[in-house]
Amino acid sequence: MRKAFLGALVAVMPLAAAAQVESYTIDPIHSFVNFTIDHLGFTTLHGRFDKSTGKATVDRAGRKGTVDLVIEAASISTGDNDKGSRPRSRDEHLRSADFFNVAEFPRISFKGNVKFSGDGANEVEGQVTLLGVTKPVVFKMDRWKCGVHPFSKKEMCGGYASGKIKRTDFGMKYGVPAIGDEISLMVGFEAYKD
Repeated sequence: MRKAFLGALVAVMPLAAAAQVESYTIDPIHSFVNFTIDHLGFTTLHGRFDKSTGKATVDRAGRKGTVDLVIEAASISTGDNDKGSRPRSRDEHLRSADFFNVAEFPRISFKGNVKFSGDGANEVEGQVTLLGVTKPVVFKMDRWKCGVHPFSKKEMCGGYASGKIKRTDFGMKYGVPAIGDEISLMVGFEAYKD
């Protein structure tokens, strides 16, 4: 009888371990990749990407997780999309081959591993692919919370992460050094449990 019980326990253990990993889908209405960059040494320009999709996993017992995010490069917005009498707006220029080259590289992707400390996530280490080039990046998790959404009553996780990349590392050299090389990234996200 004891052998049968132990055999059943061993058979169930992998299922219990697998059940600890929770899957989440990024809410595209409440998740945005924001950025800032130095402009000619006079000011800091702000922008964001308006469209992104993604998935995440959280293993609370194992204190780890994953993130898989895809950003639509053409959704870039810096508040200047109306060219007026100019040949093109700033946002149109950013979509061109000088910068994000959205015709050839329509998507920017990020795949990373979430690291936990204490009760929550504190860092995401991963790889960003931009203009066909993949480089490592580390995001500091400035905010992390999981719980029940107060309106939908669905379980979700959300947070705010920040990091930096150099655009020349990805071959984006137009305007350097007058237009800054370092880009500060801020990612605000909410994700519903599947």
